[in-house]
Amino acid sequence: MNKQMERISFAGMLVTLGIVYGDIGTSPLYVMNAIIGDAGKMGNISPDYVIGSISLIFWTLMIITTLKYVIIAMQADNNREGGIFALYALVRRNAKWLIFPALIGGAAILADGTLTPAVTVTSAIEGLKNQRLGAFVFSNSQHDVLMITTAVLLILFVIQRFGTGTIGRSFGPIMVIWFGFLAFFGVVNLLTYPEVLKALSPYYAIKILFSPVNKAGIFILGSVFLATTGAEALYSDMGHVGKKNIYATWPLVYLALFLNYLGQGAWIINHAHDVAFRGLSDLNPFYEMLPHDMRIIGIVIATFAAIIASQALITGSYTLVAEAMGLKFVPRMIIKHPSNIKNQIYISTVNWLLCVITLGVVWYFGSSQKMEAAYGLAITVTMVMTTILLFEFLKSKLAHVYALAIALFFGTIETIFLLASLVKFIHGGYVTLMIMLAILYVMWVWYFGNKRRDHYERESEYVSLLDYRDQLTRLTADESVPFYTTNLVYMTKIKSDYRIKRSTMYSILDQEPKRAKVYWFVTVNETNAPYESNYTVDMLGTKNIVNVQLHLGFRKPLTVSVYLHQIVDYLVEEGILEPQEPKYSTQKNRKVGDFKFVIINEQPADLSANDQIKPLDRRLISGRIYLQNVTASPVSWYGLEFSNVVQESSPLFIVQEKDQYLVQRKIYHSVAHEKK
Repeated sequence: MNKQMERISFAGMLVTLGIVYGDIGTSPLYVMNAIIGDAGKMGNISPDYVIGSISLIFWTLMIITTLKYVIIAMQADNNREGGIFALYALVRRNAKWLIFPALIGGAAILADGTLTPAVTVTSAIEGLKNQRLGAFVFSNSQHDVLMITTAVLLILFVIQRFGTGTIGRSFGPIMVIWFGFLAFFGVVNLLTYPEVLKALSPYYAIKILFSPVNKAGIFILGSVFLATTGAEALYSDMGHVGKKNIYATWPLVYLALFLNYLGQGAWIINHAHDVAFRGLSDLNPFYEMLPHDMRIIGIVIATFAAIIASQALITGSYTLVAEAMGLKFVPRMIIKHPSNIKNQIYISTVNWLLCVITLGVVWYFGSSQKMEAAYGLAITVTMVMTTILLFEFLKSKLAHVYALAIALFFGTIETIFLLASLVKFIHGGYVTLMIMLAILYVMWVWYFGNKRRDHYERESEYVSLLDYRDQLTRLTADESVPFYTTNLVYMTKIKSDYRIKRSTMYSILDQEPKRAKVYWFVTVNETNAPYESNYTVDMLGTKNIVNVQLHLGFRKPLTVSVYLHQIVDYLVEEGILEPQEPKYSTQKNRKVGDFKFVIINEQPADLSANDQIKPLDRRLISGRIYLQNVTASPVSWYGLEFSNVVQESSPLFIVQEKDQYLVQRKIYHSVAHEKK
């Protein structure tokens, strides 16, 4: 993390406003709209209903966002990184079962995130209806809103591959304008009905839950919860900006948000029974409370804020998936770094999956009001899972009774929110839950498929490379074996004790002996420095066996072939390797011979014949291998698209158990016996 972000600074606070608060900062665009929807229509709304609802919003932001996440959860940083996966990495040694809340919570936050760009951008664009811009008047058509929303989101997803470093620097100033806009017009409208300030008292928050003016009852909490859905993202973004900058900026953001909610509440109370509004259930008080000549400006600023919120969600998804890859929760995907900042990454697979799902959500629901009805259900699941993991963390810092009391306090509140949000299931929440279950299934298969494979993978599946030095040396000199290639390269991880997968040696020696001048075993290690590139070479006391450990910065391209050519050239010049001058070449004085890269693809075909593997484990292992084969291929991962690559299939287990039920019946020695 940049040292500037480790301390409070104006620049750090500006970046924090641009990165961290996009989701929670755009909640005024749709929260009060959802509150009106719970009442049925504007004409049903009373001052007590509005004040009670805003009180619930204020105390939800205080308890969940401020107390749980900003004050407590941000103490649980993993090398200054936050988020549910970083928290899990801190406590996973406490108990094996903690993997379950980590997987469920991670899948839920990724699934619910597909709604954030959809609902924020759609809410902002809907403000354009019937607005005049000079001589041009926007239509009242929802179809036009959806078309504009689609165009904005498509542009947003397309530009991700180019990096957002340049435009990202403008996010902070734009969000400063946005929060200033929220606070100013909140105060302007608040002054028209100052009694709405009673919402500061928790009495009104509790009262509204049981008041007859609240037709939704406890289920109103499902709409109130929308005000704090960005709290989990706030915790996840801690590593990008530093906790001190969040501590410094959150009070300002909280104040701006609450002032705007108070202003919207005052406007609703003043206009609930106006002839123009009392029959409406779908209107946005955020836009309605603005002076007419300021509305188009508000829409423009809100649209920029919505885009920034969506951008933060998209890049946050990349980070979350990258963390999941590191924890072996999801398959390997190609990660690109559009800038020199390690935290700024781009994952094409995630980007386009997110794009398709988000646009599908936009067109499936068709309006922000219907999206709001589904929004927030899955994130309540994430918050409950985070509380479980947080309890494990707090046990190491506090007495067990205090850690339990804190966990029960937040867990009870979040469980109530979860129950209140369940009503959203039939109104569209099933969409995000289906997405969540699909993501969870992939995580489950990949993680437990790895675990079960390792369980059945016996020690005999690993061999020491040192034990095969003599065979490889003899094979190189054995002219009775056809010459295969000058440099035979295997991309395989060699452990510190020189152990490698048996399948590698099986490929060289057993299938058909592969005679080469030099055998290369290459391990790639990623480092934190963007452009670092160095390597170590271990010849194992030979002239033809090379163990290469490549150390590459996260911005260095994974073009293994280019690096190996350079390494060979150096080793030949130093006399460590014998010259490899090819007989025919387009390059003068070429000293490096030809290369063949062998990629070994594990196949699950032998699983069905293995009676010792349980049926469920067999399905998990097969699913894991299938995911490995359909995601980033080793050829793409190592940049070998233009190299001579041989792909081989290998059984998952080279050493097979003998069939104890195979019984010898008879041995024939002649044709006569066979005929009988």
